[in-house]
Amino acid sequence: MAITKPFAFKVVLTLLLLACVVALAFSKQFYTDAMIDAFFAFALASVLILQFRVRPAWLDALLVLAFTLLLATVDFRFFRFAPSLMAWLSFAGLSSLLVMGIRAVWAEKPATRRMLLYAWVPAVLFVASDYFASNMLEWTTVAHPKALDLYLLSFDYSLRVELASIAGRMYVLYPWLHNPSLLVYVGLAIPITVVYSGRLIRFQERAFPSMLAFLITGPVGVLFYNLFPACGPHALFQQGFPFHPFPIAQVSRLLLEPVAVAGPRNAIPSLHLAWALLAWWYSRGLSWFERLIAFLFLAFTAFATLGTGEHWFVDLIVAFPFALMIQGLCAYSLSWKDGRRLAAFFSGLLGTLAWLITLRFGAKFFWTSPIVPWALAGATVMLTCVRQARLDQGVDATNSAADRPSQSAPLSAPQVPVAVP
Repeated sequence: MAITKPFAFKVVLTLLLLACVVALAFSKQFYTDAMIDAFFAFALASVLILQFRVRPAWLDALLVLAFTLLLATVDFRFFRFAPSLMAWLSFAGLSSLLVMGIRAVWAEKPATRRMLLYAWVPAVLFVASDYFASNMLEWTTVAHPKALDLYLLSFDYSLRVELASIAGRMYVLYPWLHNPSLLVYVGLAIPITVVYSGRLIRFQERAFPSMLAFLITGPVGVLFYNLFPACGPHALFQQGFPFHPFPIAQVSRLLLEPVAVAGPRNAIPSLHLAWALLAWWYSRGLSWFERLIAFLFLAFTAFATLGTGEHWFVDLIVAFPFALMIQGLCAYSLSWKDGRRLAAFFSGLLGTLAWLITLRFGAKFFWTSPIVPWALAGATVMLTCVRQARLDQGVDATNSAADRPSQSAPLSAPQVPVAVP
């Protein structure tokens, strides 16, 4: 029997997929650099959520399990890689990418193939962006040997409350807060895939703006890291965080200047909170369970960012206009002539830049009264939520208009009976 070109092409694609997964799984450098990293492992494992929401099938589950065991056996028994729980999550994620990719190649129905690709392609892009994130942060650290954490310390203490230190002590002392917060912090990919898969199932192509927003948040955030390089309270205070905070009384007289701090420059804006905010905003219209997952991750992420000492409180505030800017940028169903999209994008962009400029050059202004920083923080959150709600209204109106049947079709001429002789 002759082999057709489409069949041969599918075989080649299948072999390429298999070769890519094998090359990654059996690479010692990839194993040590990525697969045992908690953030990357959870990003890979979240592919399972996409796969089994788009195509729930017991056979696929067995195939993923079989490939996971095979990859683990080869790495641990033959290559003697050090066993790790995170590696198991990575094996499962790689196996899911392989099975879902092969299903997309061999799907007979165009609609099935299209839905699988809508899940598989964003999954690959999201995992790849997570892998290269460390490189972008390393470049930022090299470009900015000194950080601006003293300016963020000044704002946080102008509130007259050591929020990061308080959250840090709670994070250390209470396991019932520490454990779920740590899981949420490293498992941020979970609400992202839950929300995107939920929107994909319900709205299909209209889910793309959400995934586009999730994908570009990281690269765009790195640009802002270069505008205001900072590391967070744990990097600044080291072993002094969170039980030996800097005295509030001395901060107002502190000489603010860039200081050499060891650590990645990834404090402001908090991208963790920005991703969690976007997941919560895009969960609108999904089931109560999906919304609950998004809300819990939002709440625990806000606490974890402070409790781990990775962020200052103001980093979380600036994440609000930053996330609004991202959502406005990705709301491409609305024309740029639409005022709601323009207002969301530019108020988010200008709000983010205004905060960075004021923190850098107007730090003393926040010390005029505790009311000033609290009022500015509250107004930023409130105005962001208002603009975001109006953006959602604009997107809903546009989608409703697109779904409405055209009213401009010409009416058919009335039928006149004709007598037949």
